Amino acid sequence: MTDRNPALDALVASGLEHEVTRHGRVGSLAEAAEARGVEPADIIKTMVVRRGEDDHLLVLVPGDRTIAWPKLRALLGVNRLSMPDADAAFAVTGYRRGTITPFGTTRPLPVVADERVRGRRVSIGAGAHGVAATVDGDALIAHLGAQIADVTEPEG
Repeated sequence: MTDRNPALDALVASGLEHEVTRHGRVGSLAEAAEARGVEPADIIKTMVVRRGEDDHLLVLVPGDRTIAWPKLRALLGVNRLSMPDADAAFAVTGYRRGTITPFGTTRPLPVVADERVRGRRVSIGAGAHGVAATVDGDALIAHLGAQIADVTEPEG
């Protein structure tokens, strides 16, 4: 397959060593992990968070975890955060839910990476359903200039 999208173009331009996996749509985190040949914790979800009017950031969350809102609010020094609706997330990133990635967004956004992204290879979305890139977590964090913190808790 030779299809391209802004995320894949940005990934190539980044110079990060990566491996692209194309597996088509999946119905669960477990299916995605199996298709990518990784553990669910190694899949990194890119979440769009609204801090204020026209003020958004991306949070990189391991697949088996969820945002710990009190921790993230404390880190950012704010009392309120929210998840934008699907249309607002698209306007901010240029990607639909399920395809959001920090690569090739409509405009540069600050990134917070959960500390568990460090020290391992991770699989992150690459701008289309069923398209992912496996990269070194430390290199990903460095390239994105991400702030690293404990901002998640176990899923469920």
